[in-house]
Amino acid sequence: MAENAANRFVGKRQDIQAFIDRYTHTYVSEASDANVKAMAGEVMSTGIKLMDACHVSCAILAGCRYFITTDKRLLKYRSERINMVNPVTFIVEMEDKT
Repeated sequence: MAENAANRFVGKRQDIQAFIDRYTHTYVSEASDANVKAMAGEVMSTGIKLMDACHVSCAILAGCRYFITTDKRLLKYRSERINMVNPVTFIVEMEDKT
């Protein structure tokens, strides 16, 4: 949320917020803070930066199967707990399942 609030492009910020509002099904609360920090530390040990490591950790703790990104560094992260994919790969995978 803080990262989106800092987006200097009003239209993009509003679009992202609308997406979040529509598609966020699980909230990782402050009660999970210690778990997020511990997991983020593990993720960061692979070269991922703090904010991205927190995003990945929250997705894992929320039970997400996929983390969709265009960030090349994040796409290199490997874990049995979550699939890191770009948007095109995600769409192709979902189409193959139907």
